Amino acid sequence: MTILVTGATGTVGRHVVDRLVAAGRPVRALTRNPEAAGLPDGVDVVKGDLNRPGELSFDGVQGVFLIAGLFDPEHATDLAQAFVSRTVAAGAARIVSLTSSGVTSRRAGFYETLHAVEQIVEKSGAAWTHVRPGEFAVNKLDVWGESIRTENLVRNAYPDGIGVPIHEADIADVAAIALLEHGHAGRAYDLTGPQALTHRQQAEAIGAGLGRAIAFEGLTYGQARRAYIEGGLPMEVAEFILGYQAEYAEEPPAVSPAFEQVTGRKGRTLAQWAADHAAELDPAA
Repeated sequence: MTILVTGATGTVGRHVVDRLVAAGRPVRALTRNPEAAGLPDGVDVVKGDLNRPGELSFDGVQGVFLIAGLFDPEHATDLAQAFVSRTVAAGAARIVSLTSSGVTSRRAGFYETLHAVEQIVEKSGAAWTHVRPGEFAVNKLDVWGESIRTENLVRNAYPDGIGVPIHEADIADVAAIALLEHGHAGRAYDLTGPQALTHRQQAEAIGAGLGRAIAFEGLTYGQARRAYIEGGLPMEVAEFILGYQAEYAEEPPAVSPAFEQVTGRKGRTLAQWAADHAAELDPAA
């Protein structure tokens, strides 16, 4: 069956494409810029935008990997309804949506749009699975990447605050299994990395993966906010990240068993994530 992958050139979508190709499944990859996609040979790369579902073709599509966060937040419900209705009418029998663990925790101001999209998927008549990751390890490239490259240093508030960052490849593994195998319909999987680590320990783990020592320097909330913004993050994104860190400092997140239950193996560690992104964290990058 042909599987449509939305966000096919993104952080998770690209890995999903690779998993499906390796399994021998026909893949239609949706991207805004096919010329720069760089996807494997044999993938049907098509130009399109989730925010213009009326322009998309779903002929022959029987399964969908849907990244809910790609919808325009102001119109997400209507756009999701149009997209999902058209895919199911065309014959899609399985939809795997990528949302967030914020839906499970019902974090006010964040989960509502994603939850609304999930509800549309659930009512579509297709077999559905929700993949709900927590903190993406890859976000550390934006918040810590520059200081790691130039100073072998991580600066952050809440030195002893806990996080359980997950490798993007692990998210893709669960999504691909849910698309390819039976037994996952009607399930919502909250995903984390395999280790609960303080920010100090995360710096150490990244250093272990890179093969060089990475020091840690504690900051106040205000100092961290300023550093994030000066590093290029929009103010609202800096506040969003620090808000989660403040919450985790008081209510530490736990390691979820879902990845191991679905895949039958341990998830990739933060050290492994760092090794996989060594080129991006190299001083010469």
